Amino acid sequence: KPLHIETLKCDVCGKAFKYNYLMKRHYTIHTGERPFSCKLCGKMFRSHSSLGKHIRAHKGEKPYPCKTCGKMFAYNSDLLKHTRMHTGEKPYPCKTCGKMFGYSSSLLKHMRIHTGVKPYHCKTCGKTFRRNCHLTEHIRTHTGEKPYRCKACGKRFISSTHLLRHMRTVHAGLKPQYQGGRKKDSESPRNNRKGHNNVEHQPTPDSECKSDKSKKSLKCDVCGKAYKYNYEMERHYRIHTGEKPFSCKTCGKMFVRSGSVVKHMRIHTGEKPYSCKVCGKSFRQTNGLTVHMITHTGEKRHHCEICGKMFARSNGLLRHKKIHTSEKPYYCKTCGKTFPLRNLFLIHTKRHTGEKPYHCKTCGKMFKRNSHLKEHIRIHTGEKPYHCKTCGNAFRYRAHLLRHMKIHI
Repeated sequence: KPLHIETLKCDVCGKAFKYNYLMKRHYTIHTGERPFSCKLCGKMFRSHSSLGKHIRAHKGEKPYPCKTCGKMFAYNSDLLKHTRMHTGEKPYPCKTCGKMFGYSSSLLKHMRIHTGVKPYHCKTCGKTFRRNCHLTEHIRTHTGEKPYRCKACGKRFISSTHLLRHMRTVHAGLKPQYQGGRKKDSESPRNNRKGHNNVEHQPTPDSECKSDKSKKSLKCDVCGKAYKYNYEMERHYRIHTGEKPFSCKTCGKMFVRSGSVVKHMRIHTGEKPYSCKVCGKSFRQTNGLTVHMITHTGEKRHHCEICGKMFARSNGLLRHKKIHTSEKPYYCKTCGKTFPLRNLFLIHTKRHTGEKPYHCKTCGKMFKRNSHLKEHIRIHTGEKPYHCKTCGNAFRYRAHLLRHMKIHI
């Protein structure tokens, strides 16, 4: 006779289990017992597997890579959530209105609109709110805290939205009026050029005949930068206000300019319209191609004023300068060693964790550094990028070229 599969039943919730160890593990949900503790920070966990996952946070171990963009994650669940940014998948639908969401937490927040649930309440006056951020803003009305300061006049505000409204209306003089979903022609940035005092700048007969690009009648009272047209001024002001009116329809990320959304969308589509004419490698943005071209030209425009060392990129020079200042802000908690650069610190931590996140797709060999993986791949491709200028001999590694050069000395 077949055995009865579910023999053990939880007397709290009625859930059934086949084995006693499953029953014991389940019971910790009701008792609140957390028998597994982290030796590094003391945090307690219900299961050994949960503790194992938590330890990755201390080790910096991230074994789950995104196949689209290469970003690494400590947990598989975080990777699954991240991939929805690329795929645009929204598996959580609202049963009331049908709106779709990428994350269950986003759906729960949305549902409060329909249910009217306001779980966050003010301890001072009892007022309730749907979101914690709304409660935080409200509490400032009691405490008098105003953390958002206008850089132009020094006036302070409770919320960033109040600061934004103040900067647009008081300082920039930007008051768009809408009719039928569109801006009035009189309020169009190209048809209306007004200064901070809303004084319209009428074009002179001379300026009608020829374009005078040196005339910039609008000045930003935060940083002093001048602009000719109102639409330019409006776009610039977003730097100070933090306003981001353009959003990605796939992942919801916000941007200051519409052009930035177009560039960002290439992450989701995989489009790389800029290609290198030398090697054929493609890039999403022109600056990526510009930086890449240095590998072919060997150009190094940035030099260190202290030791004279040359660098292809400005960020490389900035990192290098820390060597001269003796500044070592990155500290290893395991052995106490300090480092001037973040990448040196991350490379060092892998010695303690034994992590090898870079793997060869051809043979599966693992490496601690990406540079070591690139060198290894040359074994499979046969590439020999280092050439001897004296005899023309080619080498796979720079060290091999340097050793060979001693023959000619």
